[in-house]
Amino acid sequence: MLKVSIIATSLIAMSAFAYDLPENTIDSGKVHAQDKPVTLLGKGVAEGQQAPNFKVVDDAFVPVSLSDFNGQAVLISVVPSLDTGICSLQTKHFNEQVANTYKDVKMLTISADLPFAQKRFCKQENIDKVTTLSDSVWRNFGENYGLYIKDMGLLSRAVLILDKNHKIVYKQLVKNLASEPDYTQVIEQLKAL
Repeated sequence: MLKVSIIATSLIAMSAFAYDLPENTIDSGKVHAQDKPVTLLGKGVAEGQQAPNFKVVDDAFVPVSLSDFNGQAVLISVVPSLDTGICSLQTKHFNEQVANTYKDVKMLTISADLPFAQKRFCKQENIDKVTTLSDSVWRNFGENYGLYIKDMGLLSRAVLILDKNHKIVYKQLVKNLASEPDYTQVIEQLKAL
């Protein structure tokens, strides 16, 4: 019953939250779902700028911020929902194919999934090198990075790489929500760090 209550409260909060956000004009028209453009809400970010801080929660609902990773390069893999095929593949790819090679880069996956759903997913799929974080509580990451999808309550698929000073050195906004990121480009950027 508690889980149902938390989910219902989250859904109500999500719908009210979206009406307060401006449209992300930096990435306007760049993302599609089933060949239809989606509207991204929030401030939007660009390569070369300082990454904004954010507040999300881990699988125990403990707050986590970008500032918790000061002095570390960070890869942020953003997915709409871990319980979908492409998001699962993306998360497993970074966990199995990338994290071992780039151990000095902190690997994060951020979605709007509730923390206990993320925890279940990680246990089932043996995700042990990528840290999953939830934007379901405050929607602060989606707002600060302009990745909140209007009328969906989800985050848009993207990959961001931040250097040790948390400057955005790479941003890949995936054009089609049903497609995986271009991993080759991500690896080239990680090599250049």
